[in-house]
Amino acid sequence: MEYTTLGSTGIEVSKICLGCMSFGSDREWMLDEDESRDLLERAIELGVNFFDTANVYSAGESEQILGDVLADYDRDEQVVATKVRFPGASDHRNARGLSRKTIEQELSNSLDRLGMDTVDLYQIHRWDYDTPIETTLRALDDAVRRGQVRHVGASSMWAHQFQRALHVSEREGLARFETMQDLYHLAYREEEREMYPLCDRENVGVMPWSPLGAGYLTRPHEEFESTTRGVHESEEAEVPYAEGPGSEEINERVQELAADYGVTMAQIALAWQFQNDDVTTPIVGTSSIEHLEAAVEALDIDLSASDVAYLEEPYEPVAVYGHE
Repeated sequence: MEYTTLGSTGIEVSKICLGCMSFGSDREWMLDEDESRDLLERAIELGVNFFDTANVYSAGESEQILGDVLADYDRDEQVVATKVRFPGASDHRNARGLSRKTIEQELSNSLDRLGMDTVDLYQIHRWDYDTPIETTLRALDDAVRRGQVRHVGASSMWAHQFQRALHVSEREGLARFETMQDLYHLAYREEEREMYPLCDRENVGVMPWSPLGAGYLTRPHEEFESTTRGVHESEEAEVPYAEGPGSEEINERVQELAADYGVTMAQIALAWQFQNDDVTTPIVGTSSIEHLEAAVEALDIDLSASDVAYLEEPYEPVAVYGHE
């Protein structure tokens, strides 16, 4: 395993953050508690020390499972991130959004499920258009001062919103967002235009979600809808990169380089992430120990500058996705 510093937090995290959305029972492809434990224990054996979950993942089951497993390990060695914005175990008028009430009650519920007094990174899952960012930031700052949260982060939003939040934190002397969790992979690179220059300037750690395009970069494009997840992404989520003007060629070039290197398509797509100066640690979500081990092996792949240019060259702009 390789490690890196997470933005301005100073925390050393593994170059792979294990995404925990696959833990629980919300969808048929998810893992039950025993299967999740096996995957988590193998991740820890491989040196993964960074885990990302959310109150909304399987209505809190993901947090519960993660907390139960990590309770058997030295808590000081693990870095845990969770999120707030959408409802957790129960859904009611104040279970969603980023009001002080929602943040305080959902944070308390998340900590209970995780079995922890403090979470290392607490992230807003999306922007809340109904709550002033000043209100949200003050509630998060109070959580930091109470010792319930060590650092705060944000997820997919417009760069102008993120800049405004950073400005309010600086002006008011509040805890600032130190991480950005957003959609980014070879077939979706819109974040390079504004968000990543901002993150670089402000020393914000970047944690891309869906670094493999929900499977789009793991198999030939004509097979994308051969899995339950692929059907969901293309039909329900309507992701723009699945039909982007350069996406098929990017997919084919990933196939080509995978054959040249004697590795999988997923490993090439992850190697591109690991070598990307904009990325701190991609969030790798998997339901397979084999795929987890392959992701770790991808750290050893050294793509040449010409390979990187070859992979990136076909990209054309697509509609911004993931902010809502």
